[in-house]
Amino acid sequence: MYEKFYGLRERPFDLIPNPRFLLLTDAHREALGNLEYGISAHKGITVLTGEAGTGKTTLIRTALARADAAVVGPPASWAHLKNPRLSEPDFLEFLAARFGLSAGASESKLRLLDELEKRLAAGDRGALIVDEAQCVPLELLEEIRLLANIESDTEKLLPIILVGQPELADRLNEPALRQLKQRVALRCALAPLSLQETGAYIAGRITIAGGNPGQLFYREAVLTIHERSRGIPRTINMICDNALLTGYAEELRPVPVKVIETVCRDFDLPRWDGASAKPVPPDDGTAEVRSAPGTDASQPETSEARIHWPRLWGLRRR
Repeated sequence: MYEKFYGLRERPFDLIPNPRFLLLTDAHREALGNLEYGISAHKGITVLTGEAGTGKTTLIRTALARADAAVVGPPASWAHLKNPRLSEPDFLEFLAARFGLSAGASESKLRLLDELEKRLAAGDRGALIVDEAQCVPLELLEEIRLLANIESDTEKLLPIILVGQPELADRLNEPALRQLKQRVALRCALAPLSLQETGAYIAGRITIAGGNPGQLFYREAVLTIHERSRGIPRTINMICDNALLTGYAEELRPVPVKVIETVCRDFDLPRWDGASAKPVPPDDGTAEVRSAPGTDASQPETSEARIHWPRLWGLRRR
């Protein structure tokens, strides 16, 4: 709807984990390297943790796409379990379908394991990815642990990736899961984006979508987006998409900070006290919002507004 108004080929902030829009911060680059290594080197179990919305699914899709591109031959079988609250029969049916096993394999654990091990030993490529792993029932985690035992004399045959929120790390410390934890070969974690990374993230997505970052958001608007989102990419996307829609309706270009404040108020996103890391009580909607630099001649430029533009965006001036 707003693409033409802002000079974009496509919407840059859709809530879809599209690998084309992946920003590789240091933490994301390290995590992606671990995922690729875990898959290609058959390292057994790899654990990826991060708060909801930090980009875990995008990283998984990127790692699988790169793994496919790196090998010439038949495509691999990626069993990506996105809803882990399954019963054991449902889990067996899921594995049989994703790995292309016989109909009988979904009805017999013995037959499933036999067929799967033979296929993997014969050279078929595959991996099991379990999303929201912090929610997996204990019985199902035990089944996953047993799948990690499929191996030859020289390597694990089925790479397994457990993806979850930070609570997953706590679960792995439970005594009942000590054998699963012992089989974890690689661990990595994603953190929220810093201010500089938030600026680079927003600028990068706009650039990929064909736009000019400096023409879409004022500097203070980006600062407010970072503050209210707390550096969570999914929340950044939600704020930016709605802010561009509002800016289009009001014919505002670039988008000023008052639009960001309005969007955040509509979605109940609080301000955060940096000292206590606690949300600031919301106002009643009558409090004065900060102006974007240059929009109010009577208001002096704040110290935030004087942040160097290319440094904030993570871009160099041509």
